This record gives sequence, structure tokens and C-alpha cells, in this order.
Amino acid sequence: MPLARRVPKLRGFKNPFRMEYQAINLDVIEATGLDEITPEVLHEHGLLHKGALAKVLGRGELNRAVTVKAHGFSESAKAAIEAAGGSVEVLPKPFTGRPPAKGNALTNR
Repeated sequence: MPLARRVPKLRGFKNPFRMEYQAINLDVIEATGLDEITPEVLHEHGLLHKGALAKVLGRGELNRAVTVKAHGFSESAKAAIEAAGGSVEVLPKPFTGRPPAKGNALTNR
């Protein structure tokens, strides 16, 4: 019997290069009361895991100008922040390229 039929949990494709974001909504940013929001500040307040990629989503409202630095933004969140007089800065994502191949020209890649 083939291995895939004996061990069904091994089926399927799992993308090793998947980027997972942790969502932060506008109402959470408003509740912090801070003028500059970065992933480090969110981690200090217990709203983001250490080293997680932050993505700002558009649920809620902003009533003040805020500078937000995150790895990703939804279009509605970006529009709401800029409409409130704030600014948006997209942080670079960590390098997740393919690791170099090991071996020589005859190895299976």
C-alpha cells in the first residue's frame, strides 16, 4: 500500500513560503491613544506577537491623526487613516526567498 494512503495526514500541499499576518483593526489603534503605531509598540501593549507581521484592517473609525507603520494595509484602512490626517508607512517584509540548493549539478532539487 502506498505511503500516502497509509498516512493520510501527509496529503496535500503546504506552502513553505506562506506569509501569515496578524490583523490589527482601526478601533484597536484608536483605543491605544498613541500617535505613532509600530509593530514594536503593539507588542509592548500585548496586541501583537513578537516578530509577527502586522496588517491593519479597516474595522472601526479614527478620530485623530496617527502615523501607522505596518507590513500591510487594507485599502479601507489606508483611506481611513489618510482621511483622518494621518500617514501610512509600509514596512519591508523579511526575506523569504528560496534557500540555496545544496549539493552539485547531479542532485535532485
